[in-house]
This record gives sequence, C-alpha cells and structure tokens, in this order.
Amino acid sequence: MSSYDVAITGLGSISPLGTTAEQMWQGISQGSCGIRPITSFDPVGFSCKFAGQVPDFNIRQCVPKTYRKAVKLFSRDIELAVAAAHGALNDSGLVTKGIDPENINVDPTRFAVNIGAGLISCDLVEIAPAAAASVNDGKFDIRKWGKEGLELVTPLWLLKYLPNMLACHIGIIHDIQGPSNTITCAEASAHLAIAEAAELIARGSSDIALAGGAEAKVNPIVMIRQCLIKRAVNSDGEPASACRPFDADARGSVFGEAAAIVTLENTERAKRRDANIYAQIAGLGQSNSINVPYEKLEADGKGIQIAIEKALADAQIGPDDLGLIVPHGTGIADDDLAEAKAIEAALGKAVSQIPVLPTKSMLSNTGAAGGALDIIVAAQAIKKQRIPAARNCDKKMAGCNLNIIKEPVEKEIRYVLCCSYTYGGQTAAIILKNNSI
Repeated sequence: MSSYDVAITGLGSISPLGTTAEQMWQGISQGSCGIRPITSFDPVGFSCKFAGQVPDFNIRQCVPKTYRKAVKLFSRDIELAVAAAHGALNDSGLVTKGIDPENINVDPTRFAVNIGAGLISCDLVEIAPAAAASVNDGKFDIRKWGKEGLELVTPLWLLKYLPNMLACHIGIIHDIQGPSNTITCAEASAHLAIAEAAELIARGSSDIALAGGAEAKVNPIVMIRQCLIKRAVNSDGEPASACRPFDADARGSVFGEAAAIVTLENTERAKRRDANIYAQIAGLGQSNSINVPYEKLEADGKGIQIAIEKALADAQIGPDDLGLIVPHGTGIADDDLAEAKAIEAALGKAVSQIPVLPTKSMLSNTGAAGGALDIIVAAQAIKKQRIPAARNCDKKMAGCNLNIIKEPVEKEIRYVLCCSYTYGGQTAAIILKNNSI
C-alpha cells in the first residue's frame, strides 16, 4: 500500500515541556529542556536523579462529570493518555460524547483508537504492604505471597495497570465503537500504533482514529531497572545538559513521562469539513532485528535501516525528497551510533544534507510516548515550515554523519522521516508529507 489518504487533523500532548502540543512545540523552538531533578519520589541511592516530569495538571478537567468517579482507577499512564486524547480531539474540532454529548459530529462506529503503552509499574505504596507480608526469613516467599500477601491487594488493583486500559478508558469516555488496539513494543509502540491506525483508515475500516502512545517512566521501579542495566546517565552536572543524543560526550539516557496522541482522519472527509490538516501519512515501515544482548541495539542498526527503506518505498520517494529527520536518539552512545549508521545506510550521501532534529535532549526518553511526540514535532515543522535547533550536540560522535542542526532553519519541508527502535529489536519508521503535495 503506497497511498494512505490519511491526514493528521489534531495534536494532543502532555510532556515535560507543557500540557499541550503547542506548548511543547514552543519549548522545542526555544531550545528549552524539560529535564530536571526528580521530585515525584526520593531518588536517594539512584545513579540517575534526573527525569522529564510533566507539569501539574487536573485530569478531572479532561473527563466528563459522569465519568469522574473512574479517575480513582487511573494509573499515571492512563491519566496522561486521557489528557492527550482530550487535547487531540479539541484541536481537531471533532466532537465526541466525551467532549459535548449534545453536539456530537462523529459516527462512533467509524471511529478507532490505537494506543502504544509501556510496562505500567505500580505505585510502591500500593504494593509494598503486600510484599512485606510475603517475606519469610528475609526472603520473598511466593507461597506466602499467595496466602497472605495478595489479601492486602485491592481486587481492582490490576485494572490500573493493564496496558490496554489506556485505550479502554479513552474509548469509553469518547464512545469510540470502532476498532480498538494496544501496542506494547516499548519505545517503538507509538509509531507502530499510528501506523496501524493509518492502515485501518486506508482500508476503509474506520474514518477517524485516535493514535499515539503514553508512558510514565518516572517511577522508582522503572528507574532503578534502567540504572542497573546502565542505560540511564549518571546524574552529575546540570540536568539540562544530561541527555546528549549523537554527541561525543553522550553518557546515557534520561527517562521521563508523557503522552502524545494525534487525530487521524480520512483526508477527503477532513477537507469536506474544512479541517486544519497538519500533514498526511505518506509511508510506513517496520522490522524486527533482535540483538543477543537485548538491552543494546545491534551495532549496524540493520533493523532501523530496513524500516526506513520500507517507508521510503511505501511513500514512493527518494532520500533527496526528505526535508527533515526526527530520529530516536536516546543519548546512549552505542545505540546512537548504530542508529546513525543505519540512517546513513538507508539514505546514502543525502544523509549529510538532510536536517536532523533529535528531541530527547529536551523531552527525555518517554518510552511508548516518544514516537508520538516526534510525530507531533514533525507535523508542526511541516505546518510551520520551520525546524528548531537541536540541543546538546556540541560535537558529533565519531562515525556519525548526520546533519544535526545547531540553528533554526526556515525552509520548504515536503517530507519528514521519523524513526524509532526498542532495545528488544522492534523498529518502525513513518514518513509524513506536506498536505500541499
């Protein structure tokens, strides 16, 4: 399939740079950084004490009054996803039951929801008493857990932490009756979810879809794991300069929380209602290339290369048609170099000319949300025909031939490539195009 006829008509995000997509874009345009010392828990003993934390927001303002009792069953991931979905719908001009039940302008049976989700870690205050009751002679006893520990866990506990609950709550709030799916492929989840939603619309299974991803990684369970497998940066120095994608001084990633959701719509339908079209889906690609040490990307980034080549072929364009690349770029040196090599292998000599804008130096690594944040940045760049400057790449690492821009660029942008990968080997690439093409 090479012609999707799918438009992006709404942007919704909640990130370390603000509670709306426009605030995030303004922050990136100004070179701001949302990485700060962790305040949501005490990181004493952690090698990394920095994170990308979302500003305070009121989730109750994002759900109808009739649904507010359910908020007590929202994990942090669910809250973020629901808030981003609310923003994406408001931005699109589409009215659902959850926005205004008296003025609905969508057919809920022709509406889909595809959300990328991560491994939702529970709050320690909820699970700690049960775990403590399961200790025998200083060691965790699984039998004691089954007999005594579980009795201290509320029966509704699991409903906060199932990955499909993000799409589930969004679907219930907005009365979405079309296809619903959850993608759990770590840091590639959002791109995969958006790609699947675009294909749903392209084949006529839906007219509209909410798609993207959400994850809250500012959690002691998540953070300690990233510290132990040495993916997180050691927090010496300033937080704003800690995450350095493709830089010679890259020392690790900084993790955070966010949600980003886009409204996808059949292009002709969007034009008929005179919707604001940010960009269109032009090409999709994905692959899977598992490295034996799963926590690292394979050295040649072959999986990313395959995904990019598939997306280019799907869009029926060449490397010279690209006006911007938004890479995954985590700040983990070996992975960044592998990704740079993969992009160069896929694009050839053009790679030295195409502007590259890594975002995690400003937004942190937000897991399943990251790819959707990048799609929003790409859509904004196309709409505004402007590329913000990259941050924290003062000197490119040896072997990286990407054109990472240090000053804002005003230029015609026809196509943008976004790509992502997981440390388990899943890769994805999406190409957006200017609606005027």
